[in-house]
Amino acid sequence: MENLILTGWGWKDYACAAALALRHWKNADIFGMSTRRLPEFLYDVGQYKNIVILGIGLTGDPELLEKALKKLKSKSVRVSWISAIDVPESISEKIRAALDIFVDGDGITDAVSLCYDLPYDDLEPLREEEKPDRKVLPYQQLLEAAMYSYRNYQDEKSYGDAIRHIANADPENHWSESERQLVEHYKRYGSRELVGKSQAMQDLLEKINLAAPHTNARVLIYGESGTGKETVALQIHNKSPRRNEPYIAFNCASVTPNLLEDRFFGHEKGAFTGAGEVKRGLFEQANGGTLFLDEIGELPLEAQGILLRVLEGGRFTRMGSSAEIEVNVRLLTATNRDLAGMVRDGKFREDLFHRLNVVQIRVPPLREHKCDIDQIANGYWLKQHKRRLAPEQIEALKTYDYPGNVRELFNLLERASVLDEQDFTRLLAEHKQMTASLAPKAEAEVPDELDAAIRLHVKRVYEKYNSNLSKTAEALKAARNTVRKYLE
Repeated sequence: MENLILTGWGWKDYACAAALALRHWKNADIFGMSTRRLPEFLYDVGQYKNIVILGIGLTGDPELLEKALKKLKSKSVRVSWISAIDVPESISEKIRAALDIFVDGDGITDAVSLCYDLPYDDLEPLREEEKPDRKVLPYQQLLEAAMYSYRNYQDEKSYGDAIRHIANADPENHWSESERQLVEHYKRYGSRELVGKSQAMQDLLEKINLAAPHTNARVLIYGESGTGKETVALQIHNKSPRRNEPYIAFNCASVTPNLLEDRFFGHEKGAFTGAGEVKRGLFEQANGGTLFLDEIGELPLEAQGILLRVLEGGRFTRMGSSAEIEVNVRLLTATNRDLAGMVRDGKFREDLFHRLNVVQIRVPPLREHKCDIDQIANGYWLKQHKRRLAPEQIEALKTYDYPGNVRELFNLLERASVLDEQDFTRLLAEHKQMTASLAPKAEAEVPDELDAAIRLHVKRVYEKYNSNLSKTAEALKAARNTVRKYLE
């Protein structure tokens, strides 16, 4: 390819602008790009004769951007920058001189239209921020699926391919099978993303990325209610070799104990009164894929034994049958309870605990990464209102600890939306008053005696790290034997 089009992410206007530019620059390569990545990308870019930058900010690393443009100019590469907004005053004259700048229009698509003298009437319905009509809905879904795939799987190709379909007005039957699967995947899982750039969230994503490829490794996901434990499970499944196989989720607290065996393994026709037909259980439904058992700590002891048997052999029998069924299922579990403590109290089987606890992932509560509230809240608000929250609204949201975590934040934002409440300080004051009775009771008083106080602190840190001695010792900056002594 001789020509390259670089456009922004996140807004349909960017995609429409790129589709229009593609009608001028036939068969150009297309990439989504951010302001931060632009200088480095241009410095390392391959051989092109023309590079067109559509509305992407020039305020990344100024020194590297200047070097990149100088390097491209020495190779006789023409670099154009098209925008509806003027070049910021902070941009140096050297950068300005290295670019063919075109600024005009009411938006980036309008600017491209004026630059290349191309109409875009057919793209206008897709640019509308309101619900699109039926003709353009498939293209919107393909775009959103492509952006989702980039955010979660570093898939840079799908976005450009989606824009190419828009430019050519390709009907759905001209899309590839993988593109149709991408859209279906997005429809099912697209609303379940882990959002945040904090160190806590980056550490969580790193653990997910490390665990996901090990397709048989069981993962125990710890976290408070509302932190997004099932979202973590979905991410593990979606990033694993089992991604195209079934993902089955089940809440262990949702069924009475006497029905759990039937839910796990299914039954034959006539196995019990009311069993009028054969029914496959959860393990059979998830065969080849992933089974996620939420609230595993609520599983009664009797049912724990049933689960242990299938984990040991990978085989089970349906109720009312003697024929063994063999399955290949990856098991992910989650809890907000201290399973190790339950083992010590005789409420959870130790052998099952060790079977489940191969890889342990802790989902941080929202109060530990409040810096992500901006991104999380604005992501929700943009979908609902097509605009961002005001800075003072974000600052108000950050003053609260959210014992219900992300779920509570979303509920609060939904309440603001329904009541058309703009004053988030008042909204939070009312919310705190309504939920005051749910606040946890004060912790036990710290003992006056130094040794007893140390023991209490060590015990709390040990519980925080889910009874992991090594992690507790690391957090306390103490030897394992020292920690063990204070736990005795």
